[in-house]
Amino acid sequence: MSRLQGFGNQLLAFHDQLRDQIDVLREQDAPDGKDLLTHCLAFCGALTRHHTGEDDGAFMVLAEEYPELRPVLEELARDHLIIAQALQRLEKLAALDPAERKRELDTVAALMETHFTYEERKLVTALNALDDDGTGRLALPFR
Repeated sequence: MSRLQGFGNQLLAFHDQLRDQIDVLREQDAPDGKDLLTHCLAFCGALTRHHTGEDDGAFMVLAEEYPELRPVLEELARDHLIIAQALQRLEKLAALDPAERKRELDTVAALMETHFTYEERKLVTALNALDDDGTGRLALPFR
């Protein structure tokens, strides 16, 4: 069995972990924001690393192996920038007004869910079909 078989399934599992994390953030929105700030920074960091890994690794391999996916990959990379901007706003608001913080968390959650759903629909089958060619490309799971 190739190291890459099931890579799309790994993507699904990691997306589910991120969904769970943002749900916890939304439920724990305490008035003082201290715990939220800690959890927010951890969540924002995890999501940023995940998207950077896709942009710098998985998407490059998919574009090479499946040229017909290039427009989808470009759209997803643009989504990553939009989500990164929303995460920056969230990090700034984490210690401020609870109402503003909740609105920004809701925005990030909506952007993330739309992005993940589209990405999963378009890429999971292609990711699961990739074979390890011995180059080590995509050797690390989505994190």
